[in-house]
Amino acid sequence: MTSDIKDNLFVLIKSLTKSEKRQFKLYVGRMDSNEDSKFLNLFNLLDKMIKYDEKKIIESKIVTKQQLSNLKAHLYKQILISLRLNPQHKNVKLHIRSQIDYATILYQKGLYKQSLKILDKVKSYALKYDENTSAYEIVEFEKLIESLYVTRSLTNRTDELVTQTNHLKQLNDVSSSLSNISLQLYEKLIKAGYAKSDSESREIKAIFDEKIKYYKPKNLGFREKLIYYQSWVWYSLLAQDFLSSYKYASKWIDTFNNKPEMIKIHPVYYLKGYNFLLEALSLIKYPSKFKNSLNDMIEVVEDESFPVNQNLNALIFLYKYNNIFNLHVLEGTFKESIKIIPEVIDGIEKNKNFIDQHHIMLLYYKIACMYFTVDDFDKCIRYTSLIMGNKNIKMREDLQCFTRILNLIAHWEAGLDFNLDKIIKETYNYLDKLNDLHEVQKTILKYLNGLENIYPGEIKGFLRNLYNELKKYEDDPYEKRAFLYLDIISWLESKIDRKPLQNIIKEKAILINRKEKQSIALS
Repeated sequence: MTSDIKDNLFVLIKSLTKSEKRQFKLYVGRMDSNEDSKFLNLFNLLDKMIKYDEKKIIESKIVTKQQLSNLKAHLYKQILISLRLNPQHKNVKLHIRSQIDYATILYQKGLYKQSLKILDKVKSYALKYDENTSAYEIVEFEKLIESLYVTRSLTNRTDELVTQTNHLKQLNDVSSSLSNISLQLYEKLIKAGYAKSDSESREIKAIFDEKIKYYKPKNLGFREKLIYYQSWVWYSLLAQDFLSSYKYASKWIDTFNNKPEMIKIHPVYYLKGYNFLLEALSLIKYPSKFKNSLNDMIEVVEDESFPVNQNLNALIFLYKYNNIFNLHVLEGTFKESIKIIPEVIDGIEKNKNFIDQHHIMLLYYKIACMYFTVDDFDKCIRYTSLIMGNKNIKMREDLQCFTRILNLIAHWEAGLDFNLDKIIKETYNYLDKLNDLHEVQKTILKYLNGLENIYPGEIKGFLRNLYNELKKYEDDPYEKRAFLYLDIISWLESKIDRKPLQNIIKEKAILINRKEKQSIALS
């Protein structure tokens, strides 16, 4: 989201589709007295603005500065009410919530049997779609009515409600505990990143094993299974056990495949599961399985039965093209990757208000890498500059680090020598300030420090020495991930052997595909 969009009401209005805006105006105009209401005028003004400008609102005379805050709050509420009435936004949770609201109204009017009838019906609906938290709330409401009023609704009603309460409470306790584990693992993954040593990996394993040992998939409901497998994916990524990550991401998707009607209920969960499945296949370099899984995901999301909304469209765009880039890397088809870049740029523009800046910068980084591989260094520099020039985000340090290294190499390859010394110093100073460098980054940092003093005749020996030092980390389980961000070893080979970089990577991709067909068998 751009830095200009800061006001919550403005963000909400800019997220509306044309049909949603039209429905809102119809909703407001349902009574003649509302046609010229202040909040509708404010809505129209904000809708036309490119960026939020409070001074312009005051100058419009629609509202005074003292009244603006209250009017904005009222408009915000009215938009949400209108959106809730929109059939496009109808889902299981909203249906359950509305039925509970109707039952509450009937209860307050003293129509207890009618209220219980609605509650019983919506409880079955909630249980069907594994909405156990809502089901628990419904049972508690039923108990309230039964305990305060003589309804004579059913024989043995008390035992039935007590049994349901205890069962749902147990399910919700399990779900809550598993979600706590999942959230804690995800926080560690975001903050600390992947394990950097055997001791750190063993420590993570001991903690995780102690927490997860109480849960068995066969005893879990649909949602609990999703959280259980998600926790295993987070743990596997933390421990850099990418085969395990693939295994549990597969189980995540299989949970949906075994109950396909739940895809419509939890489409975001489904998309994220597929994205982690593809990430794992990319990390373990299994190109044919990756391609098949990517095609499967695209086929599902492009089917007319798959839910449609702006958030899902943005996620589909992000996951689809991010993984198409990964496929081109796995297959070494970089010239073909260049053809989709205009589609990606167009998609970023269309979805910029629904994708965070971090993920936009990730796409820019992949675009820069694609251009670098086909020797289009000027365009590579354009996208690395966009990343480095974005002061509104804090990307992961590893990506910031390799963006700067890629930018430096691209300047050197392009022959842009006029400010190369300055870029070398800036890159060195940036890396030197980082607190948690891997050995690969430390080695690059060491060589950067001496790059300014290298004579042209010494370049090949300099690059060969760097290659020899980095090569020993290529298969190190805690270092090799760095080469996924920037395949600097292949670049060094291309300079030493005087071969095009894309040819070097293509040859490696062919070798990986050949080995895969011969020996890889995933459980």
